[in-house]
Order: sequence, then C-alpha cells, then structure tokens
Amino acid sequence: MSVAAPELTDVQAIVEQVWSSFLGEAEPLLPQPVPAGAPFPAEDAWSAAITVNGTDGGWSGMVTVELAEKVAFSLTAEMLGVEDVEDGDVADAVGELVNMIGGNIKSLMPGPSALSLPVVAAGRAAHSSEAVEVARFDGLWIGQPVRVSVHVTSIGEN
Repeated sequence: MSVAAPELTDVQAIVEQVWSSFLGEAEPLLPQPVPAGAPFPAEDAWSAAITVNGTDGGWSGMVTVELAEKVAFSLTAEMLGVEDVEDGDVADAVGELVNMIGGNIKSLMPGPSALSLPVVAAGRAAHSSEAVEVARFDGLWIGQPVRVSVHVTSIGEN
C-alpha cells in the first residue's frame, strides 16, 4: 500500500462491509466500474465529505460519498425502519455513512490522524481544485449509482 493512498481493493472492501452493516444483505451493493474521470452519473444526488487530518507527518485526505437521491432516501428508510423520511433524516444517515467509511479508511493509513465532522449536502460533493482522486469505488444499489472517492491535496506531500 502506498503512503499516499489506500488500495482500491481496501476501499471496496470497506464500502461493502459498512454497507452490509447498515443494510444487511437483502439488497447487495454491486460494483459498477465507471471510466476514470467520469462524472457521477446521477442528476439528483446527496453527498457527504469527511477529512482525515494527519498530525506529525500522518496521512491527510478526504473521503466523499455520492448517492443518487433514491439511494439516499431508501437507505435512510431502511436504516430507520420507516417508510417516510425527511431531509434531516437523510442528512443524518448519509453523514453517518461517510463517517463510518472515513473512519475505516483512516485506520488503514499510516501515522496519527483525526477525523473531521461530516459535511452533508443535497447535491454534488465539492472538493478543493488541488485535490487529486487516488481511489474510487463505484457501485449500484437498487439499480442506482453510489460513489465513494478518496482524495489527497498533494500526493508528493503525503
């Protein structure tokens, strides 16, 4: 494993593990390769981001989760065991999802680091124009797109 990035296979394993702990195995999350650099394929989306801030030379990066709106609302309803959910419920669920994925990715990386609080939005994830995507998992759940990306601000510095 590179100091600059978690291995893609590790990211996929983390996403699948967290996903199944949230939602069980009834409706699996299926890997869906998308060409590098391709935009997230959902017009309406929910997204969340969390940063890993290394200290004393530790790894620093950002983890983003992008979900088609139908995925965001359906996973929230499944998690809460209800049929009707509100935007606040979705924000909480998507924030918890990125928090769990980010914490697991943080545990793979060298050096001491801290996890930020998640930032959640109804819309697309934003990141610094200096950020470089170093690993990504694209999948489908209930036939809709899911993307988890790992970014660093400068590969040479991490």
